[in-house]
Amino acid sequence: MHAGTSEFFEDINDALREAVRALGGVKQVGAWLWPEIAPDTAGNRLRDCLNPERREKLSPEQVLFILRRAREVGYHAAMEYLAASCGYAKPAPLAPEDKLADLQRQFIASVESLERIQRQIQSMQGGHAMPPQAMRRVA
Repeated sequence: MHAGTSEFFEDINDALREAVRALGGVKQVGAWLWPEIAPDTAGNRLRDCLNPERREKLSPEQVLFILRRAREVGYHAAMEYLAASCGYAKPAPLAPEDKLADLQRQFIASVESLERIQRQIQSMQGGHAMPPQAMRRVA
């Protein structure tokens, strides 16, 4: 068992099984992961992937998908287990407005960087602005 999270899990599969349960069960999540197959078959495949005795395993991208969807419904114990089992502090989900603010900061920094590059180009050309058509050819 792993202490330090809001729940106790034997292993990562146990943690993911609980996340899947929070998302509506293996049939629901299996259909999201493998929409090309029947929901019952997808559910059985997911059940096999979460069984340590079986050969089938989830890809890293599928694990992330489950963790992200679990976050959307307010279930964080699987992510907490993952962080704790790797020696990290308990993670805190970002509020959507925090994510938006972070993206806005990145955007502003990118624009400022482009403006700085444009000023450097202009100074190297003797202060003349480069026409937009020329900028496209250079890029």
